[in-house]
Amino acid sequence: MYLYRFEVTLEDGVVPVIIVAENDDRAFGQVDVELEKHFLSVPDVEEITLHEKKRIGKGCGFVLQPASE
Repeated sequence: MYLYRFEVTLEDGVVPVIIVAENDDRAFGQVDVELEKHFLSVPDVEEITLHEKKRIGKGCGFVLQPASE
């Protein structure tokens, strides 16, 4: 299993999405599922970018920092 960090670009900003999946195809598919669960109406996605991928194990994680304005 892997831990993925995506950035999803929407019309009004960028949303970080963290996914646990067995492979890249399932991870990208799960991004869509999580967006559908989070938003009341599914937003128009301009781009989905994979930023990091790590094998899950002890001491695995990501630092999420909002972009500076």
